[in-house]
Amino acid sequence: MAEPQSATRSETHALLEVSSAFLKLGLTSFGGPIAHLGYFRDEFVGRRRWLDEKAYADLVALCQFLPGPASSQVGMSIGILRAGVPGAVVAWLAFTMPSAIALILFAYGVRTYGALIQGGVLHGLKVVTVAVVAQAVWSMGRTLCADRQRFTIALLAAVLLLLWPGTLTQLAVIAGGALLGWRLLPGGGDAPPPSSHVRVGRGVATAAAVAFFALLALLPIAADAVGGTALQMFDSFYRVGSLVFGGGHVVLPLLQSEVVPRGWVSNDVFLAGYGAAQAVPGPLFTFAAYLGASMSVTPNGWAGGLLCLVAIFLPSLLLVVAALPYWDRLRRIRTVQSALAGVNAAVVGILLAALYHPVWTSAIGSARDFALALCAFLLLSAWRVSPWIVVLLTALGGAALLR
Repeated sequence: MAEPQSATRSETHALLEVSSAFLKLGLTSFGGPIAHLGYFRDEFVGRRRWLDEKAYADLVALCQFLPGPASSQVGMSIGILRAGVPGAVVAWLAFTMPSAIALILFAYGVRTYGALIQGGVLHGLKVVTVAVVAQAVWSMGRTLCADRQRFTIALLAAVLLLLWPGTLTQLAVIAGGALLGWRLLPGGGDAPPPSSHVRVGRGVATAAAVAFFALLALLPIAADAVGGTALQMFDSFYRVGSLVFGGGHVVLPLLQSEVVPRGWVSNDVFLAGYGAAQAVPGPLFTFAAYLGASMSVTPNGWAGGLLCLVAIFLPSLLLVVAALPYWDRLRRIRTVQSALAGVNAAVVGILLAALYHPVWTSAIGSARDFALALCAFLLLSAWRVSPWIVVLLTALGGAALLR
């Protein structure tokens, strides 16, 4: 009987290790997904030595291929390697909850002190969103659109979304990017990475894949049939988490098209929360918690925030568990690399269209607004000032401009 007890203690110890490591990162990891990957490498390859460089590179490659937030998926994968599927859940909770709690509290602040915030701080948060998204377009474009074929795919994607905005156009643009990448980008650029040895049980992986596609197909039907707001919210945020490629800032247009046209959240409150999300550590997808807490319909508050948070991250967990056993073979197929390169270029176009609408059209109304956005962009891009400091300065600048 001592052996099972020892195994249980070992599993508990592993889960506690995962929890403490990711909680520290969730409290201190500012700077967005690229910075998060650097923090993870320092912590788990350099300091704790839970995996080597090759295994870590394999996990990063996998999570860049999948839709969803790459840094959170890398964290879930490390949790699986250390403590199985429960480790993935614990890693996600510890890394995500600090920023989610902060953004839910901010949502309560907007609702309680809305008149005060509307006067200037809210405007500054909308302006800083212009700088943040512009920086993302610039940095992603340099990396993912380095030749004329991919640059063309990105611009075509932006044009289509500006002419026919909407979720269906976004999905069509992603599919078209994959098709054009397959036809125009033979080889996909980078050489295949070395072989990996990550393993998850095939039965568990199959169950996760079935659950992912079943929820994606059945949630819209159930939401229409039942009609409850909670189910509609879960469906919307689950769909966004399932279909957003590129992670990070690319979630902006998809979420905006789901919540603003329905009247769940006003565009001003939406952009203010997106600006505030730059000032907290952890994954940017915790913006979903702010939106859930800010809903004009029920559930909102803590219940709405947690509902939307789980809905947007659940696809990532299911996809990571489903993909790990098959990734080593799939990522070596050159047509897959080519299609992924086209998808990444289309993602840049999606973000470029979002930079104009709703970000620019909602935030920039005067030369002073443009000047404030330029200052924020300068601090982020040239001086590498921490995003939370830039958000704070721009919010104060917005308040000063509206005096």
